[in-house]
Amino acid sequence: MGAGRQNGGVSLFRDQGVVLRTHKLGEADRIITLLTRQRGLVRAAAKGVRKTSSRFGGRLEPFMHVDLQLAEGRTLDVITQVVTLSAFARDLGLDYPAYTAGTAILETAERLTPHDGEPAVQQYQLLVGALAALSARRQPPSTLLDSYQLRALAVAGYAPSFSGCARCGLEGPHRNLHVPSGGVLCDGCRLPGSSAPPAVTLTLLAALLAAGKRVLLPVLLPDLDLDWAVHTGDAGLGSASRGLLEPTGPRLGVDAIATPDVVLVPGLAVSPTGLRLGRGGGSYDRALTRVP
Repeated sequence: MGAGRQNGGVSLFRDQGVVLRTHKLGEADRIITLLTRQRGLVRAAAKGVRKTSSRFGGRLEPFMHVDLQLAEGRTLDVITQVVTLSAFARDLGLDYPAYTAGTAILETAERLTPHDGEPAVQQYQLLVGALAALSARRQPPSTLLDSYQLRALAVAGYAPSFSGCARCGLEGPHRNLHVPSGGVLCDGCRLPGSSAPPAVTLTLLAALLAAGKRVLLPVLLPDLDLDWAVHTGDAGLGSASRGLLEPTGPRLGVDAIATPDVVLVPGLAVSPTGLRLGRGGGSYDRALTRVP
């Protein structure tokens, strides 16, 4: 797969890819942008694809996972054969939240993949896996979107760091968390508005992200109940009331505490029999009653 061959002076190659977007070309053609396994981002012309008689028009819509043959051209490659591998477009088109999350995933994939013609196997596999999870409804669409974007950023070299200073690179550990700067800062680079979460918190978050765990952080509601959002790194935290830092991503609802791999709450005093000590009826007391 991906190897080229000659056919009457025309160089042909095969690859697998996901259609990211399309736009019109002339009266009957389209330009198709794909993320492929062997050549990264590919922009190719699909001749006559807008005609009702087209052999593969429906196979070249966004979200479609295809195996295809292309002929190399001077400016644009030309698609000559298409075989459907997974019809993600069919499944996602029936679920609006999944469709909107999928659209953001496709845009992220295009923005984070270099236009250099080099293999993009990790980004390709990550994209296919995310679309498959969306289609299978394995988790809420917003959760899958957050998870995908965090991992795609890591593959592209933008993984959040909880150790080195985000401005000067000085190795930590550091205690000054400054979201606009993209992570923790050393004392010399500390900026106004930096917070100082406990060192054990930063260590734990880094370990959980490295292990691929889905971590939820609380969002305090006006009635003092707790909503939840996925933790995606330093850049996904924002200042909130009472001097708190809260995740800025989509809210998952008060019952989301029952589904994640890990939930972080403030330190609790618990008796040997498992009962929480201290005044009851607070935010976390209500939240913890929802844990299976």
